[in-house]
Amino acid sequence: MNTQQLRHCIQRLYERWITKLSYCLLLCLVLSQSTAAQAQLKVQTDFPGGSGEVVSLNEKNQHLVLNPTNHPGHGWRCWWYVRLTGIRPGETVTLDVGNAPWATPDQATFSVDGGETWQHTEKGERDQKRIVYKLKVDADFVLVAWGPPFVSSDAKALVEKLAAGSEAASAFTLCQTRGGRETPAIRIGAEEGRDKPLVWIQARQHAWESGSSWVAQGFGEWLVSDDAGAVWLRRNTEVVLVPVMDIDNVDLGAGGKSQTPHDHNRDWGDDPHWNSVAAAHALIRKAAENDKLAAFVDLHNPAAEDLSPFFYLSSEEIMSDAAKVNQTRFLAIAKEEMRGPLRFNGRVKSSGSAYDKNWTKISGNWASLLGTPAIAVTLETSWNTPHSTTENYRTIGRQLGQSISRSLKEQAESGKNEKD
Repeated sequence: MNTQQLRHCIQRLYERWITKLSYCLLLCLVLSQSTAAQAQLKVQTDFPGGSGEVVSLNEKNQHLVLNPTNHPGHGWRCWWYVRLTGIRPGETVTLDVGNAPWATPDQATFSVDGGETWQHTEKGERDQKRIVYKLKVDADFVLVAWGPPFVSSDAKALVEKLAAGSEAASAFTLCQTRGGRETPAIRIGAEEGRDKPLVWIQARQHAWESGSSWVAQGFGEWLVSDDAGAVWLRRNTEVVLVPVMDIDNVDLGAGGKSQTPHDHNRDWGDDPHWNSVAAAHALIRKAAENDKLAAFVDLHNPAAEDLSPFFYLSSEEIMSDAAKVNQTRFLAIAKEEMRGPLRFNGRVKSSGSAYDKNWTKISGNWASLLGTPAIAVTLETSWNTPHSTTENYRTIGRQLGQSISRSLKEQAESGKNEKD
């Protein structure tokens, strides 16, 4: 090969190398742009319970300013629940939420496994009516919410699981809502040919109070267990459990409290507006008329500053003498059984005439006005504490079950002794 041929060969090799290098560089550029596009921080709310309006989003700093979605006529603007995608794993996402106090728990709740488990963020930093949460996860997406979500599919899954786990349990639909959704419920302990006393447990008359549904779940799981108190309650009463009363607003992602024309817990008059209240109303009244109403418990979450659980009670003036005795017994037992981490220390409040102008249409008061010996109370479980987790909500649900079982058992034994 002469010198000219050698130069020509080197030139061709050089041109090929340049071409390949250019191609590689172009490919790297395309891939990097694609990756960057895929990693762009996005906010999604198009799923049951989703809520969140983006005020601003800084992709570079992973900083999001968010307010709960506004649903005029559907109650308080306090519930928020978003899916964040395009997170850069290991980097801090900053979430700024308002307004206080109802939309700003000290700690938000998040899940990195698609909602299978929920945990708290670190405590947020308050700035007037807003709060800023810092979140660092080793994942490219995360679910973040005001509290642990519990939507219609969770209610359906719960009653089906309980029914599958006990021969004494059967799932049913309490009603079709005004929005066309089913309201899952479960009946436990019913026996053909035996008219047992009724224990009625319901949650989520106010859609934003998600913790109350987790309390209901804990109660239901305990009730189908082999615990001696649960066995006694199944054998001696018929229990109806409704994990979510306001299914429509729960799935919409609205607050529900003080909605138009009024919320579910101001609907317990002679002609209920909401279908779930009307259905519950009819079943409970029938039991009362047959002298078979044993207990009515409405599950809620209270104000942000209420850091320990408590009960709302009816005014004594509307309670039967027997109901007063049974309520006193129940509260004493509940103080023993509900010992934490979310501890009932004996605190109670009245839901009488000074509490609300429509006080007679509050569910617990309505139940008391039926004039039976039944226990009729509202349990308010704290949501703004480090202990306000799904596991601890379920724990207080189990403890509530023990309290009801012990109370009704002692009541039955007391009645036998009086007859003897």
